[in-house]
Amino acid sequence: MTWRLWPAWGAALAISACLVWAGKRWSTPLLEQSWALARPELAAVLALALVLVPPLGMAGWLAFQMIRHRDSGESIDCAHGER
Repeated sequence: MTWRLWPAWGAALAISACLVWAGKRWSTPLLEQSWALARPELAAVLALALVLVPPLGMAGWLAFQMIRHRDSGESIDCAHGER
């Protein structure tokens, strides 16, 4: 693993740690809490955001890095015509 991946791995571990902490603090599932039952549309948007935002953020970060470093997605060997 290269040193460039450390920030992404660190962020993933921090998010995981926060989710574990939140799961111990609030043992009732998100969509079964009283505020979620009172406003199901808000709870659904929050649940979708919690599921979709982290992978979309990681994909955006990786795409930004590829554009920044002009990476075509090929390995070094293939770029030089070696097989």
